[in-house]
Amino acid sequence: MNFFTIKCSRVAARNTIQNSGRMRFKSSMSSNSNASTPGSSFSPLQGDAGNIATHFHHKVTTFLAVITPFYFFAPEAIIPSNQESTLNKALGTLIALNISAHSWIGMNYVVTDYLPKVNKAMVGPARAVVAGMSGITLLGLTKLALFEKGGIKGSITALWKKREPLETATPQK
Repeated sequence: MNFFTIKCSRVAARNTIQNSGRMRFKSSMSSNSNASTPGSSFSPLQGDAGNIATHFHHKVTTFLAVITPFYFFAPEAIIPSNQESTLNKALGTLIALNISAHSWIGMNYVVTDYLPKVNKAMVGPARAVVAGMSGITLLGLTKLALFEKGGIKGSITALWKKREPLETATPQK
């Protein structure tokens, strides 16, 4: 070995040691960490795999941050909360889709970051549970947005309204 190869290998080792913390942080936060793990292959259940998923998640989050307050705080003249309102149904369905996508991708990030530390064999089943949970959320919120009185807006605002007493039937003699 000559002096140049020894010096290069020492510099490379030092740079690896100095950057190991940064590389570790980058790899855990990288959206490609799932696909680049040796021995793993892409699965349709991986909602957090790839740059497209990361960008999509950011766009969904921005959409929810902008549209949700507008949807809930808009006056009745703009977004009526009756069952026939097409705008209420459309915005409710869009919010349902975005909440479901946001939870699916976000929970996949949680599965990717934390579950392998506990048990790597549980990652696949956990992704299936997350997909099922997001699917049920999508179905429930979409049903609420399309078929229930007032849609999502009406259901949420009903939580803060006083309940009207039920009429009791008087028995006839």
